[in-house]
Amino acid sequence: MPPVLEHLIPCLTAALGVAVIAAILHDAFEVMLLPRRVKSKMRIVRYFFRGSWTLWRAVGRRLKSEDRRNNFLGFYGPLSLIFILIVWAAGIIAAYGCLFWALTPMPFSWHAFLNEFYFSGVTFFTLGYGDVVPHGAAGKALAVVEAGTGLGFIAMVIGYLPVMYQLFSRREAQVITLDAVAGSPPSPVTLLCRHAEGKSLDSLDRLLLDWQRWSAELLESQLSYPMLAYYRSQHDNQSWLAALSCLMDVSVLVMVGLDGVPTFQASLTFATARLALIEMGRVLGVGPMTSADSRLKPENFAGIQRILASSGIPLADEEGAEERLSAFRDTYEPFLFGLAQHLVLTLPRWDPDPNHTANWVNSPRGKSAKRLMEAVDSEPNRN
Repeated sequence: MPPVLEHLIPCLTAALGVAVIAAILHDAFEVMLLPRRVKSKMRIVRYFFRGSWTLWRAVGRRLKSEDRRNNFLGFYGPLSLIFILIVWAAGIIAAYGCLFWALTPMPFSWHAFLNEFYFSGVTFFTLGYGDVVPHGAAGKALAVVEAGTGLGFIAMVIGYLPVMYQLFSRREAQVITLDAVAGSPPSPVTLLCRHAEGKSLDSLDRLLLDWQRWSAELLESQLSYPMLAYYRSQHDNQSWLAALSCLMDVSVLVMVGLDGVPTFQASLTFATARLALIEMGRVLGVGPMTSADSRLKPENFAGIQRILASSGIPLADEEGAEERLSAFRDTYEPFLFGLAQHLVLTLPRWDPDPNHTANWVNSPRGKSAKRLMEAVDSEPNRN
């Protein structure tokens, strides 16, 4: 090998190693520690999730059984977290291995090259077998730096996982509460009618305030930990996107005008929820989409009007209500369609689906519990 190459190749290898280490540590810092949306598109985690989710989603869509498909897609969230940690760790080990090899004063050989990678892995995980040792002062200093990097990386992962799963639990606990009040999948009309029939419209503002806070927490948590978007709910007929969709629909119906229902809190909830929706699309690289299957067809809107009127909350301006509702829907439904297509999630209907029963009713003796609860609510002295 020419003398120039003997000096140039180690230098290039060392430069590549430093660049890879810097890129991975910067990526891990942004994902695990930086509490804000990252605008840079040149990120390892971005390419990892885009490529792996595209492949995983393609395989899942080929499964004919809906249960098997949902179960398969549900594994992606936890597995992707494990895989990205492996990618980061393997990249750091390989990069430090290149640096150790560049500092080794010996002719090139594959045995020596692979031996430095082994030493890098032992150093990163601070195993300290002692069968391979660094060469020279620079090698010893680099070994100390890698050991510190490994300890810091492991500590960061240990602190990261509990926080992320705590945020997931808080998100899902709120989603589950929709089952009793809006059904599964959640329907905005069901939610409004249950409040009206239970003479609890005065509590609607409190519910919308709770969901405004949930939307803000969703925005904060999933901007900081975007992989949470891929974590699916325990029940296939529930999801964070379906819950967000339902509450935006409820807010829109209130703002369109329901007799006796104030609109202020609904407008606040809608604004916060829409911001969360838009920001999640930006984080995941998903834009607005159109759908051939409208969530609310004209004939269904007429049915919604009848259901609301029969529950005692008719639309205030029935002639212009459909046009106003359509204008509101145009501001957020395309973003819902985009995220639903990307995440392979189903958006709920506006009107109650007669073919689906709430999860708590489908539980053992759930129908008996429902009849008893309806009997209690129908007693005059209880309302």
